[in-house]
Amino acid sequence: MKTALAAALLMLAATTPALALGADADAAFHATTLNLQAYGDAKAAPDMASITLGVTTQAPTAAEAMRLNAQRMTAIVASLRGQGLEGRDIQTSNLSLGAQYVYVQNQPPKLSGYQAANDVSVTVRDLTKLGPVIDAVSAAGANQINGISFGLKDPLSAQDEARRAAVKALTAKAELYAQATGYRIVRLINLSEGGGQQPMQPRPVFAMAKAAAPTPVEPGELNLRIDVSAVYELGK
Repeated sequence: MKTALAAALLMLAATTPALALGADADAAFHATTLNLQAYGDAKAAPDMASITLGVTTQAPTAAEAMRLNAQRMTAIVASLRGQGLEGRDIQTSNLSLGAQYVYVQNQPPKLSGYQAANDVSVTVRDLTKLGPVIDAVSAAGANQINGISFGLKDPLSAQDEARRAAVKALTAKAELYAQATGYRIVRLINLSEGGGQQPMQPRPVFAMAKAAAPTPVEPGELNLRIDVSAVYELGK
């Protein structure tokens, strides 16, 4: 069993010269190498949120549908600014106008009116304001929310924690395989990183109605994951 494990893990002349530069590349090519992957993660409480909200209006004519929509969206943007949001945190993400038809079997479609939609992506940098923001835009005429996702203003600290955990796991795994096959780790030839912040998934779309009580929002916890892979040179 030990011989079979060693044969599976030790790759002679299987590492490409691109793993290192110059003479090191050639040496790595001829070395007995070990390729491994590992990951590390870190937990962090979110401190900001992104939300996409909008208004959909219908009218007999395209001009009227757009007029009504613009009127309500103007009130929505004003309500966002009234909650202290800055211009950089409010961005139009969708603007559309489409004809609406009634379909009856064996008859041609009949135009019934027009539908206009306008959505904005909003960044809330103070989570204590998220519930009041939702209530304010609802009162101003918003009738759609396409989702809420949470994030970090500065994820570097949590990412570094995940990196340290990933390297620790990678080193432990490398030492285990080296010992199991009767080898020792000579050096680290190559180390690469992948992955990053894993945000919470946006909440489902739902229609908004004016709430009798403030809308509760639970931010939960974010999981940040860093994946690493490495090539080690082994020796007897």
